[in-house]
Amino acid sequence: MRALVVGCGYVGMSVATQLARLGHEVLGVRRTAGAVEDMKAAGITPIVADITHPESLKALSLPFDWVVNTASSTKGGGVEDYRKVYQEGTRNLLDYLRAAPPKKYVYTGSTGVYEQNDDTLVSESSPAQPSAPTAQVLVETEKLLLDAARAEQFPSVILRVSGIYGPGRTHYLTQYLDGCAIIPGQGERYVNLIHRDDLASAIIAAVKDGRAGEIYNVSDDEPVRLIHLYRWLSEALGRAMPRFVPETPESRKRAITSKRVSNRKLKMELGCQLKYPNFRAGL
Repeated sequence: MRALVVGCGYVGMSVATQLARLGHEVLGVRRTAGAVEDMKAAGITPIVADITHPESLKALSLPFDWVVNTASSTKGGGVEDYRKVYQEGTRNLLDYLRAAPPKKYVYTGSTGVYEQNDDTLVSESSPAQPSAPTAQVLVETEKLLLDAARAEQFPSVILRVSGIYGPGRTHYLTQYLDGCAIIPGQGERYVNLIHRDDLASAIIAAVKDGRAGEIYNVSDDEPVRLIHLYRWLSEALGRAMPRFVPETPESRKRAITSKRVSNRKLKMELGCQLKYPNFRAGL
């Protein structure tokens, strides 16, 4: 297959590398030429393009069998950055690909669209009505893809991804080791995570077997309360627990959710078997 991976960064590079190892022709898109040599070494054809600039997409020679869009906003990006990268970038890609639609288009979004705060188990059919402006942009981006799937039979598949961690990206562990970790309230909030390697495998499963117009949650098997995560780290490393800090109306207002994300559909329909089924195995 001829595959295009847009956003060959932390996740996209892992996906592109796995596809290349499986013998597929893989083209990888980045906004800058910084990782060109690494991409070539991994058997990936590098392309410098920016989906927020439609004219740069002319560098992509159609057609492709599979398209994976893992492009993300800059760290700490606000609503305008989200809108530019996710919503406008997706629209630009759709417009360009309509000339020769792929067999499958996989987009990685976020479980941040679920704003449930009552420890409930959320599935793909649960309400996704966030109040956070950035999460609203993600919902609007999903709508673009779902509308295209329904009206044009465009083969889009949406993955709602939990908090990503893995080599070089271990937020909770890093905060803990640096002495910066805190536990708001009693630490009862649920955290949902997915290891980068399992996410890459889920994306590949989606391009192969995902159903057009469908949404799949990508999360590990074990949502964990924050206090239990830090307690395990404390016992494993023989260090003191982080300090507890009182919750305030302002901290609660910052859309801190507490839900348990179900991955049942991902495992049942796409047959995904996780290498790191919980945070203990991954960390």
